[in-house]
Amino acid sequence: MKIEQELKNFANIVVKESKTSLTKKKKNVSKELYNSIDYDLKVSKNSFTLSFTMAEHGKFIDKGVKGAKSSLKAPMSPYSYKSGAENRPSPKYFDKWVVKRGLATRNKKGQFVSRESLKFAIATAVQNYGIETTNFFTKPFENAFKRLPDDLVEAFGLEVDNFLKYSLK
Repeated sequence: MKIEQELKNFANIVVKESKTSLTKKKKNVSKELYNSIDYDLKVSKNSFTLSFTMAEHGKFIDKGVKGAKSSLKAPMSPYSYKSGAENRPSPKYFDKWVVKRGLATRNKKGQFVSRESLKFAIATAVQNYGIETTNFFTKPFENAFKRLPDDLVEAFGLEVDNFLKYSLK
């Protein structure tokens, strides 16, 4: 079936290029997000369903998150942090990240800062200044969508905005 093969090619390109982009942007520290990027395709006689899946935090890495004090890193993001300790990302999420990045900072006296303090400082900085937009998924999706055959796009009346919105759910 030609339609099914075109959609498989499209999905494979999006997955492959998303993973490549994630690595090039150095956002592939734990490999959890990288390994979770996949797709699910169901094709029937008159319709199809194509959805992309990834770890929950992938949407925040892709679209970025506005900080409570600054939105410079992700000005167009639909996501944002609010002020207050209850809205800060948990420092536990930065434990493996700190270890894999080999971070060991020192204070003004030259003493090493504890990992707990470092994780707390990173969580506070993320809350205040946000997460930078990477478009590691959005750009490969849009580029691959542009290369879909015109007759396929027209046959299903596809619009990239609606397709992307529903594919990411």
